[in-house]
Amino acid sequence: MFDECVKKLAGFGVPGLVLLLAIDATGLAGAAAITAALAAIGPGGIVGGVATLVLAGLVMESIAEFGVDEIYAAVIKDLYSKGETEESIRSKIQKYWVSPKLKALLLAKLDNFHRD
Repeated sequence: MFDECVKKLAGFGVPGLVLLLAIDATGLAGAAAITAALAAIGPGGIVGGVATLVLAGLVMESIAEFGVDEIYAAVIKDLYSKGETEESIRSKIQKYWVSPKLKALLLAKLDNFHRD
């Protein structure tokens, strides 16, 4: 029974893990846990939670196929093509609500972008 559950959850990949952790964090059981978890995951309640999981799945699929560095470079190129400058991108990164460690990593990748 446990193996079947693991196989089904693994089929969902990273979104399945996100949902599992969110369900665990609710402290509830059954349908109430799933409902509360989905509502907590994304903006806009349950529908937003489902959309967030779908988006997470698409992002993880892309990362698995192309790698983080390739995707990062493509996003930076796209931002430049839309008229962003290095300073405007740097400013946006500084304003993000992410850990200082992740900010430093993003800024370092931006610094190295033109060197690659």
